[in-house]
Amino acid sequence: MDRVAKLVYKNPVVIFSKSSCCICHSIKTLFYGLGANPTIHDLDQDERGKEMEQALTKLGCNPPVPTVFIGGKFVGPANKILALHVDGSLKNLLKNAGAIWF
Repeated sequence: MDRVAKLVYKNPVVIFSKSSCCICHSIKTLFYGLGANPTIHDLDQDERGKEMEQALTKLGCNPPVPTVFIGGKFVGPANKILALHVDGSLKNLLKNAGAIWF
């Protein structure tokens, strides 16, 4: 859990994903399209990925991927991120976190 917390607080946008997950790929593409450069942690490519996945589940992230943190705060899974994008508030969260400038 400490590793997840350190990763989340060090970067404006952190996405925990799996390389084989098509929804994760879509979420990453959305953030790149908005001009953000998220820190991506593919749990299936990390030697401590299972440990981090368990920590995310303990934090209430269900499903554990994709999970997005912005400005050090848990924002949500894919459905929450898409809802924020549709209502226009995702961009403001990114601006406030210093992830985008426009």
